[in-house]
Amino acid sequence: MKNESGATYTIPIPDTVVCIEFSPFEWSCQLLAVGTSSGISVYSSRFSEEDAEITNGIEYKLLREFSSKSYCLAIAWSPQSSLNCVPKNLTFAAASDDRTLKIFSTDMNLKNSQTILKGHKGFVNAITFDPNEGSQLASTGDDLTCRIWSLNSDQPQQETIFHLTSPGVSVCWHADEPFKLMVAQNDGTIKFFSLHNHQLIFSLSCGQGPLLSADWSRHNNLLVGAVSGSEWMVFNISLSSLPIERRQAHNEGAINFQWSRCHELLLATCGRPGHQLKVFNIRHQQLHVNASLKTSYGLSWHLHLPLVAVGGDKAVHIWTIESI
Repeated sequence: MKNESGATYTIPIPDTVVCIEFSPFEWSCQLLAVGTSSGISVYSSRFSEEDAEITNGIEYKLLREFSSKSYCLAIAWSPQSSLNCVPKNLTFAAASDDRTLKIFSTDMNLKNSQTILKGHKGFVNAITFDPNEGSQLASTGDDLTCRIWSLNSDQPQQETIFHLTSPGVSVCWHADEPFKLMVAQNDGTIKFFSLHNHQLIFSLSCGQGPLLSADWSRHNNLLVGAVSGSEWMVFNISLSSLPIERRQAHNEGAINFQWSRCHELLLATCGRPGHQLKVFNIRHQQLHVNASLKTSYGLSWHLHLPLVAVGGDKAVHIWTIESI
């Protein structure tokens, strides 16, 4: 099922894909949200790597489409999502180019809702739910703020604002650190804030910019990764505020960074020239994937399987990382 991009699997999409997100939670990891210029589609997916009865490598099904008049910039799944409970619960948030956040929720039957959160004065670049309960949503963007939204009531409201010194490009919560929030800034600084006293705890520095993406390893809460300039870099926050490792990623600029969710040594980056996807191993020099696409937007790893997905021109492309 390989295509011209070298991808192992391809899911055709009616429109150009602008962002994608596998659910990072155990009870909904088969869900894949795909954002386009006209809305968001949610698919269920299963792969031969997890079920030998799937003879074609992949099985996918369109579960629900959510139309939108605005362009989707980022997607985050709620840990409350599950298709195994009664009633079913499918909940995720999307950042739109109208500077709002939209929370979509459905029981896959009669109950459907859309909640709009307003407050940001610029484009929102990244969003994330708190990973344990899903009662809070964090967002950051071009207005030099990171905002925490309380979702406990019927009327979600803004709870906290952290002021930044450069546009926010990534925001991460860690399941093992529920009272810390990581926010990456475009100027190359990565900040950690306390949700207890709402103060800055410490910062990391890439030493260069622009920083366009950062991620907090789910396997090791001491490891943070980012792409800044043409390089990817890794920090150990217990050792130094400077990178402990850095390597060339994309000659003309790296755009996306994400740690593998199923293997602690793997990371993926996207960048230029063209639309490149690369998968690196931090232990050795092996490059597991080096692919060029006509178009690429978004980057997401499957929770349990060594699969990484990138959005493209009317398709989601998925690579299997075969040797680690």
